[in-house]
Amino acid sequence: MNTRLCIFDLDGTILYTLESIAHAGNRMLRELGRPEQPVDAYRYFCGDGSDILTERALTAAGGAAEEELRRGCVLNRKYIAEYASYHVRPYEGIPEALAALKAAGETLAVFSNKPHEAAGPAVRNAFGDEVFSCIRGQKAGIPPKPAPDGALDIARRFGVRPEDCLYFGDSRTDMRTGKAAGMHTVGVLWGYRDAKELLDNGADELIGTPEKLVTAAARFRAGR
Repeated sequence: MNTRLCIFDLDGTILYTLESIAHAGNRMLRELGRPEQPVDAYRYFCGDGSDILTERALTAAGGAAEEELRRGCVLNRKYIAEYASYHVRPYEGIPEALAALKAAGETLAVFSNKPHEAAGPAVRNAFGDEVFSCIRGQKAGIPPKPAPDGALDIARRFGVRPEDCLYFGDSRTDMRTGKAAGMHTVGVLWGYRDAKELLDNGADELIGTPEKLVTAAARFRAGR
């Protein structure tokens, strides 16, 4: 039975995707005749799934009636998939850290609230097919984060007890997900949110650079 599993959030954790998210969201807003929002605003719109992102963007752009919101959700999901790799790049040091984790015997997985049809291409375009053994985005049948269902399902797939898993993310949604799943939950500080948010939502520890992914995993394993 495999006893080493690291689960990663996608946006703001392994990949810089803010311009991609904003490009999709602003195209949706333009199509609905609403003003575009600053790219930086999307770091607070994202994290809880595309429909909530749409609602937040439309609220910031002046609000929306129910029918307009429904149309916006459809458009935003379409454009997130269309622009899945638009100006997307791994954070500096992430490819090397992932390689080191694999070399140390860790199985790597992604669990994201990004729509599944966008999550897979974004990750594979950045890292190829060999780094992650599982890539799971938001799709029907699995509640979005912070529900722990998806993370727990990944652990079951690889035969790993939740308490033996590490969960890495950059937002309160990630910290709540990891804690609800009973996993060792690590907040990363190079993403879209700050240390206070991560600590206030249950981070077991914080790390400041991608290189620390490896030392965090080694320290956790040594304490098991």
